[in-house]
Amino acid sequence: MSASTRNRRTFTALLAAGALAATLGACSSSGGSSSSSASASAASPSAAMSSAAMSTGSSSTAATADQPFGAACAAVPKDGAGSFTGMAKDPVATAASNNPLLSTLVTAVKQAGLVDTLNSAQNITVFAPTNDAFAKLPKADLDALLADKAKLTKVLTYHVSPDRLSPAALPGKHPSLEGADLTAGGSGHDFTVNGNSKVLCGNVQTANATVYIVDTVLMPAS
Repeated sequence: MSASTRNRRTFTALLAAGALAATLGACSSSGGSSSSSASASAASPSAAMSSAAMSTGSSSTAATADQPFGAACAAVPKDGAGSFTGMAKDPVATAASNNPLLSTLVTAVKQAGLVDTLNSAQNITVFAPTNDAFAKLPKADLDALLADKAKLTKVLTYHVSPDRLSPAALPGKHPSLEGADLTAGGSGHDFTVNGNSKVLCGNVQTANATVYIVDTVLMPAS
């Protein structure tokens, strides 16, 4: 059995277990949740990402096997838990929660109940949309997505590949945990996913995943 197949099966089992736990929790609690504040988290920190992406001063440096690449990497915190060093110590959902550029994604992952699932997966690749990527969606559409757990789970798992992809392995077609394929193109420090989502900062390492921060939310076929 391939590592990709094992990751898919493990993910599916964890997702099912998480859904059961959420159902039992809902039966024992009268508390509610609201998605109204979630869209508000598409906030200013990611503006720094977009601004940095406009600068090409260091973009001529090609990706190496062990370092993040992309001009927008300059917007990532230099130290602390949200820095590259800090993120490398934590599993992917925890690492993302410490990075202010990814706060809307983190909100979405929590809404879908995928935190433990993503943190427990092994050797995956995550295409992580910035706050500005989510802000491209009309507010009504984003609010509806965040309120629909099944659809949100489908969209978020489409951003995850069960294989840990290095920059050299990125170009080509890859399976997603949602089931549909993703297609990446490019080389060096210049990559896109599905033709229209640009990698702003790639080869970011966490304890269990390689992350490519992208500028557009990827949508699976309905």
